[in-house]
Amino acid sequence: MTDRYGSDILSRNPHTPKGVRSVEHPADKGLVVEDPTSGFVGAVVRIENGRVDLEDRNRRVRSFPLGPGFLVEGKPVILTVPKTAPKAPTRTASGSVAVPGAKARVALASRIYVEGRHDAELVEQVWGADLRIEGVVVEYLGGVDDLSAIVAEFNPGPGRRLGVLVDHLVAGSKESRIAEAVRRGPGGEHTLVVGHPFVDIWQAVKPARLGMKEWPVIPRNVEWKHGICEALGWPHADQADIAGAWQRIRGRVRDWTDLEPALIGRVEELIDFVTAPA
Repeated sequence: MTDRYGSDILSRNPHTPKGVRSVEHPADKGLVVEDPTSGFVGAVVRIENGRVDLEDRNRRVRSFPLGPGFLVEGKPVILTVPKTAPKAPTRTASGSVAVPGAKARVALASRIYVEGRHDAELVEQVWGADLRIEGVVVEYLGGVDDLSAIVAEFNPGPGRRLGVLVDHLVAGSKESRIAEAVRRGPGGEHTLVVGHPFVDIWQAVKPARLGMKEWPVIPRNVEWKHGICEALGWPHADQADIAGAWQRIRGRVRDWTDLEPALIGRVEELIDFVTAPA
């Protein structure tokens, strides 16, 4: 027979907490933590003076009091000082926190196009680890004169975005007119064309890395790369010499700090664009 008065009220302790209890969790470097109050999610990069610093994927750093009020994998935790002194997090060449053992993600339908082989090699050298984790493929165009047709053939759309990095994208240039035509053409809504102000990607490498105060100014009637090699006293008789010069330049790039901000910002912008949720 059904008990009309319900179960025994003394069988339950009314003071038992209804929520999930937080557990202590060491704030190891690299641990991904969420602050539910602000919604900020980042990896632990520093513990100092009773505070923990978290860095998100865009390298924004915020500081929080060490202790309760955090989530790890959705569960409430009390962050504590690790028992062993934490090591500084390993960084990728782009400055992001490295993820040891991370496997490359299956390539997205979205792509990033760059003008030439040298551009693609430099982007891979600095951002390659980040791109593989995100599943972003970088391809080179060999020039942007036919960019509108290339975009139309790619057929960008929701979940299939196209980012394009252009050399010498300055007001009034041929490149700026091409970029505007793409923006207003088919698929423009799902295509982002950005560029740096340099004549060539070579100039995106800080001249100090090559022992110069600034890059030489080359007359317009001289092919730019040949002019650079000649000004620097490097061989420039044929394409093999030009390729050797580029390897010499690229070999001086250790990480993102050796590049000009005008390039760094544009590449990061493209990565964010093509990886944004559809």
